[in-house]
Amino acid sequence: AVQLEESGGGSVQAGGSLRLSCKTSGYYYRHLCMGWFRQAPGKERELIATIDTAGGSDYVIDTLSDRFTISQDRVQETTSLQMNDLKSEDTGIYYCAADGDSWGKSARYCYGILRDFTSWGQGTQVVVSS
Repeated sequence: AVQLEESGGGSVQAGGSLRLSCKTSGYYYRHLCMGWFRQAPGKERELIATIDTAGGSDYVIDTLSDRFTISQDRVQETTSLQMNDLKSEDTGIYYCAADGDSWGKSARYCYGILRDFTSWGQGTQVVVSS
């Protein structure tokens, strides 16, 4: 089974940046769909970014695409989420997700795969103060 370890959360003032990382183990990383969810206080968990590790295509939902970037390091088997110009509404717990086989697919395909992901880790907390 894929094991995921999130890190990089913290407290930051509005306008600041954070970079979250997800270290993957226990599975062949280069065929995975990887993604990031977030759960704001009192709201449902939401899939916000995906990457297909085989081809490298990436996707961030429209409302965040101007500030957030998802990327990967295949050697380190790590997926990262760079978050810039953070706002108070970005506060929440961020979770990494992995599933499926991304070979020959796309980040959009991965979005469909990961929407049903349920094997949550502890996540990493992000607090943005205004």
